Amino acid sequence: QVQLVESGGGLVQAGGSLDLSCAVSGSFFRVNVMGWYRQAPGKQRELVATITSGGTTNSGDSVKGRIFISRDRSTVLLQMNSLTLEDTAVYYCYANVETENVLYPDYWGQGTQVTVSS
Repeated sequence: QVQLVESGGGLVQAGGSLDLSCAVSGSFFRVNVMGWYRQAPGKQRELVATITSGGTTNSGDSVKGRIFISRDRSTVLLQMNSLTLEDTAVYYCYANVETENVLYPDYWGQGTQVTVSS
């Protein structure tokens, strides 16, 4: 079994910054892709940013230029700056892992609330 443990988030002032981290633990061979998605009230879940095991990154249009994502073997760190009220959402850690028997399941964290105040 694989677990994702998120940390960071909380209440942040507009214009400020935040760090989110996620640690992947359990039984797996490798974490292929890991990163963050978010879901605001009444909206669909959307991509924030992901990073592959080779270091290739992808980010959503709404956060381009405001985020930095990095990782090691099993931990991903997301740094966001210039936060606006529109960044308020539940942020979910995501990981696609390769198992010992060559399967590639997706896993999600429980989510961490980020609230940006004016």
